[in-house]
Amino acid sequence: MVELTLLGVRVQLPDNQPIVLLKEARGDRYLPIFIGATEATAIAFALQGIQTARPMTHDLLRDILRETDIALERVLINDLVDQTFYALIRMTTATKTTEVSSRPSDAIALAVRTNTPIYAAEEVLDRAGIELHEEEEETEVERFREFLDQVNPEDFATGQ
Repeated sequence: MVELTLLGVRVQLPDNQPIVLLKEARGDRYLPIFIGATEATAIAFALQGIQTARPMTHDLLRDILRETDIALERVLINDLVDQTFYALIRMTTATKTTEVSSRPSDAIALAVRTNTPIYAAEEVLDRAGIELHEEEEETEVERFREFLDQVNPEDFATGQ
């Protein structure tokens, strides 16, 4: 199991497909995962600290977990089957530990809201991780940061 850092979301051109970008916390591999527009918006809102008038689904789930004394221990991107990623959300109470299957995008959106660590199985990183050379890495990360500085969550709205 490898800890990841969430770098953010961006839109992959030319088809405007949202992508979440994760990086090994203590390594050089990146893990890009294509996600839906709704989940991209949810992650972008959380990263930018945007509060909506009414709770979004991931905010609601965070609040339910908090009110029922269930703590999120970790999110694990645990499998990749036919180019589809799978994740597990590990939760604990005073007496029990449970894992629930999730789409990685939903698990990440919840993790951002609860400050929960995100991990990937080593096999997933071996299969889907991308290593960039140092000069490529700096350029890509800088472009990604510039994108995050300019993007608005509304950019991910569907129906455009």
